[in-house]
Amino acid sequence: MTSEPRRDPLTDPLLTPENSALVVIDFQPTQVAAVHSMDAALMTKNVVTLARIATTFGLPIVLSTVNVAKGQPPTVAELKAVLAESAEIDRTQINAWEDIEFRAAVEATGRRQLVISALWTEACLAYPTLDALREGYEVFPVVDAIGGTSEEAHRAGLRRVEAAGAQPVSWVSVATELQRDWARRDTAVPIREIVVVDRLMKE
Repeated sequence: MTSEPRRDPLTDPLLTPENSALVVIDFQPTQVAAVHSMDAALMTKNVVTLARIATTFGLPIVLSTVNVAKGQPPTVAELKAVLAESAEIDRTQINAWEDIEFRAAVEATGRRQLVISALWTEACLAYPTLDALREGYEVFPVVDAIGGTSEEAHRAGLRRVEAAGAQPVSWVSVATELQRDWARRDTAVPIREIVVVDRLMKE
C-alpha cells in the first residue's frame, strides 16, 4: 500500500485542486424549472454537492447569472448558500463566453481545466464550452449537474461538445479525481463526508 510520489499538480493530466476551476452558469429558478432531461431536484442537489466539493478543495469558482438586472431571479438559494463568497456575474448574453466580465473572471483564475455546470445543456453549457475549447482550455461538463429542455436536447448538446473535445464527467468523478489518494488526509475526511456519507449512503 505504497502511494507513488504525488505528480506535479500543475502539469498533472488529470484534474487537481491546483490546475482546475469550477464554472457555474445560470442555475436560476426559471432555468431549473424548464429542465426536462432529468429530475430537477436531483440535478440541483448534484450541483450543490459539486459546489461543496469545489470549495473543499479550494478551487477558484466563476458564478454567472443571466438577466438578473432585468428582473430574473438570482442563483437558487441552496447553491448560493454554498457559494456565498462567489460574486454573481450577471450578463445578457446567452453565451457567457461573449461577456467581457465573465471571460475576465475565467482568465483571472489562471486555470486551463474548467469543470462546468450550466443550464441549459444545449445552449448555456454548449456555447461557452465550444468557445473555451477553441481557445485551448480543457472543459469537463458535469453530466449529472446539468440539464436540457428535453432529453433529446440534452443528449445533442453533450454530443456536440464531446465531438469538439469536451470530457464529460460526473460529480462523483470530479470528487475522486481531485482527491486521488485517500492518504491525503487534509481533504479525505470532508470529501468522504460529502460524497459517501451525505449522498451515496443516503440514496
